[in-house]
Amino acid sequence: MNASANELAASFDLEQLTAEFYHNPYPTYRALRENEPVKRLRNGTVFLTRYDDLVTTYKNTKSFSSDKKREFAPKYGDTPLYEHHTTSLVFNDPPAHTRVRRLIMGALSPRAIAGMEPDIIKLVDGLLDAIAAKGDCELIEDFAASIPIEVIGNLLDVPHDERAPLRDWSLAILGALEPVVSPEVAARGNKAVTDFLAYLRTLVARRRERPGNPERDVLTRLIQGEDNGERLTEKELLHNCIFLLNAGHETTTNLIGNGLVALDRNPDQKRRLINNPELIKTAVEEMLRYESSNQLGNRMTTERVELGGVMLEAGTSITLCIGAANRDPAQFPDPERFDIARTPNRHLAFATGAHQCAGMALARLEGAIAVSRFLARFPNYAVSGRPVRGGRVRFRGFLSVPCAIG
Repeated sequence: MNASANELAASFDLEQLTAEFYHNPYPTYRALRENEPVKRLRNGTVFLTRYDDLVTTYKNTKSFSSDKKREFAPKYGDTPLYEHHTTSLVFNDPPAHTRVRRLIMGALSPRAIAGMEPDIIKLVDGLLDAIAAKGDCELIEDFAASIPIEVIGNLLDVPHDERAPLRDWSLAILGALEPVVSPEVAARGNKAVTDFLAYLRTLVARRRERPGNPERDVLTRLIQGEDNGERLTEKELLHNCIFLLNAGHETTTNLIGNGLVALDRNPDQKRRLINNPELIKTAVEEMLRYESSNQLGNRMTTERVELGGVMLEAGTSITLCIGAANRDPAQFPDPERFDIARTPNRHLAFATGAHQCAGMALARLEGAIAVSRFLARFPNYAVSGRPVRGGRVRFRGFLSVPCAIG
């Protein structure tokens, strides 16, 4: 076992992953955590798998930069993808990050999110009615993927008859964040950014002419800015609208899909949640930990720094493996066990520190409503065929999950 773990850790290459890894990366993550927790890869980058090392990196924004201009320039060149990923909130450092985040957080206040709950319940119940009428379910297309698209469409007040391209645009743009990007994937991503920007320019122009209610319409709030006169530039506004869709779409789809599959595969925990529906909040946290929707993050060192006993030179590109950190036994007792009542559960699915996910309260609300109401409506649901994984390492979820509703 140890020899096998040593071999797994020694041979690990983020740019040459196996089909077995995509199916189940956790044995590899465990081997790395135990044998080479600060792993130097062949391309000169460093791969982190320990919880404490990720927390240190997240919280030290001075030594570990989120600015991706240097990293993304050779990856994307002078393209729409480069402009998008170097303008959006998640890939910037303070003070730009602080200013944009403050405006977005103002639009995602606790009061605003609480006001969304009735609409989310209505949306979920409508999807459940359609599934019941059909008699079976494709868990991702019929349910998990349909929820965040509508929620974010409502947030930005995108007319319902204009929402059809949003999911494909999001998947194409996020697909280009994988460690290895083929020319075809890059072309799809660049076209998606271009098409999305063209649509948003039209949407923003309409909203400037006829503003919505800034208490409910995030786009109007972002256009108007703060009372102190702080505004986003047009470029920041457009790209952070794309970011809002992307950040809340695939990750929340994955949370719901991964969570319902994990319950199916752990029938004792499924029955426990059915009998104790008040556990839904801790159950959602465990879903986020056990199968983190977003498995990887990135930073770059700005100075010579020691991390996990290893000295890193300035300009070292670092990959933070959230999926590995969230199963670190130093932080989570019996980490391979799915436990819907686990507490404490300080997982890193939403990162931590200055870049902690701005939309995490909304994602938690969507996940809790979707999973609890699905389970209440179809307590005997069961995965009825082989689920198909998304085939990506950064975002872990399913493309399709055939499901019998009982």
